[in-house]
Order: sequence, then structure tokens, then C-alpha cells
Amino acid sequence: MNSDIQWMQRALQLAEYGRGSVSPNPMVGCVIVHEGRIIGEGWHRHYGGPHAEVRAVEDAEEKGNGAWLEDATVYVTLEPCSHIGKTPPCADLLVAKHVKKVVICNHDPNPLVAGKGIQKLRDAGIEVEQGVLEEEGLELNKRFFLAFRANRPYVILKWAETADGYLGHSNGAPVAISGAYSNMRVHKWRSEEDAILVGFNTALVDNPRLNVRKWAGRNPVRIVLDRNGILPETLHFFDGSQPTLIAGYKSRRDAIAFPQRYSDTPETAAVQLTPGNDEIGQLLKELVNQKIHSVFVEGGPAVINSFLKSGLWDEIRRCQSNKVLGEGIMAPAPHGILTGSEKVQDDLWTYYRKD
Repeated sequence: MNSDIQWMQRALQLAEYGRGSVSPNPMVGCVIVHEGRIIGEGWHRHYGGPHAEVRAVEDAEEKGNGAWLEDATVYVTLEPCSHIGKTPPCADLLVAKHVKKVVICNHDPNPLVAGKGIQKLRDAGIEVEQGVLEEEGLELNKRFFLAFRANRPYVILKWAETADGYLGHSNGAPVAISGAYSNMRVHKWRSEEDAILVGFNTALVDNPRLNVRKWAGRNPVRIVLDRNGILPETLHFFDGSQPTLIAGYKSRRDAIAFPQRYSDTPETAAVQLTPGNDEIGQLLKELVNQKIHSVFVEGGPAVINSFLKSGLWDEIRRCQSNKVLGEGIMAPAPHGILTGSEKVQDDLWTYYRKD
């Protein structure tokens, strides 16, 4: 195996550890190699914390390997940042440590970086190689890249249906469809996305909490489509337990400040939509402007069908149980390209991507 590929694979593996903790930043891993062995490694662990390059350099120095940095090659999954954000520029750190070479998986699409980090390294006389395992890096951070390239969040549509294709009873009465392990999996997925969205009827009838209870992780921002601002404030949506957005034609709140996902005091805010004018597109544009890079859509059928009709979606995750209702609310028809399926206890999960 090519050694560059070997070390970049390790960097990508490290980057994955940041899933669910670093957004709106990308997941990034870094490996520092000297004479064929790793002398330091790290990853971006949480939003606002040290970046992967900083962690890797610190790791090398803590292990007594700092003297070898000047003759080392740094493998990093994303172009080192060149601007001052919540942390100092990583490109400056690598220049200061006089590393010999930097191997990069992906360019950073953020206009604040976008080639400036690479140029800063080259101006300092550091050799730079690009594009190692580029496709794997694009897949890892597909939410981050889509936000900059398409100006919208990455959208995942998820639903559970019975063996005969129903979501629930016609009268709206809830019915447990998926099994315990599938429910645990859904909570894991919730922890990995920035926001979770449901429609008016789902909020009113099911009164969901939309939090992460059956997995360890942070709660997503809750979003509900309440076009006329009439949902009762006795619902869990208004319990103040996590950041919440109410999207509709009229504001039901005086304050329109966006909820802070990282605040100790979760907030409820509003997104005002213009009736009949690409409401899904309006909402997604506002979300990405507020650095929400992914949305997990959990229903109901009207909302899911609206996303399918708009074409503004990226994945479908469909659970089919062995239960039979005989009648009820029909499940949406899956779209796109089937990418895989698996059994989870008695449930069959099938996965699709937009073609």
C-alpha cells in the first residue's frame, strides 16, 4: 500500500471521532509521520476547541517527539485554516514548527480559507501534496461541502412503515412500528445531525420530544412547521429543554434571535416564511445561513412528500417492520438509488440516495 494512502486512512479514521460534536465545523483528523512512524496524531473533538493539527502537534510534543517535527510529514484531511476564528490559524502553527511536508485530502470550500492555507504553507517553503483519498474525504464531510456548494443543509428523510405500507392509523392514533434497536439507532442518528424537523400534525398529535435519550450525544435543534402559529405551548416543543425553531407565516415570538445550540440556556426562535413561495427552499436557506449543515426529517408524510417533491433532499432511511395494520396513512414512496439494506431485529432498513 502507498504510504501516503496508509497515513491518510488513519487521519480519516481519526476525523470520524468528531462526528456529532464539531458541526458546523468539518470533521478533521491529522497524523504526523517521521521516518515511517507516527510521532503525533489528533482530531477536532468539539466545536470551538483546538483543531486537529493543534492536537497532533501537542501529542507529538507531549510524547517527546517535538524535535522531529522539522523533518516530519503532516497528513491532514482538510486544508489547514489560514484565518483567525474561534482558534488561531493552523497553517501558521505548521509554519512555526517548520514541518517538511503537508499532505492534504480536501481543499476547504470556506471562502475564508479556500486555498489560502495551502498558499501560506508553500510561501514558507513547505512542500504540499493534495488530493490523497479525496473522494473518501468528500464523503466524510459531505454535509460541510454541500452547505458551501449548494447553499443548503444536507437533508435526510427518515420514516418507519408497516409491512403493508402504512405509517399509522387513519385517525392519527400513534402506533409503535419499529423495534427497540431501531429506535436506539434513530437516536444515534439524531445525535449526529444539526437539526431535526417534523410537521404540524406530527407535533400536535405525537407531541414528540425529538431529543437524544437512547444514545449519548448532543440534542439537535428542533424544527416544526407551524405555518399559522397555532401550536399550543403545552407541547414538548416549548419546554425550553433544547434549542427550537418554529417555522411559519407569522412570528409567534417577539425575539427572532436564532437559538444557540451551545448555550447553557436553550432558546426558542422563529423563521418567517413567505406563503406559496418555495417554503422548503426558504427554510433551508435560512438554516444554512445560521450554520445548520444537516437536517434529519422525521415526518409526517406531508412534510416528507414536500421534500421529495422539492428535490431538496439527499438521503432516505426507511424502516419496514413486520407489523400489519390493514389500513391507515400511506407511507411515502421511496425515491432515488437504492444504496443498501440491512436487518435490525425484525425491522428491514433500506437506504437511498438522490440520483
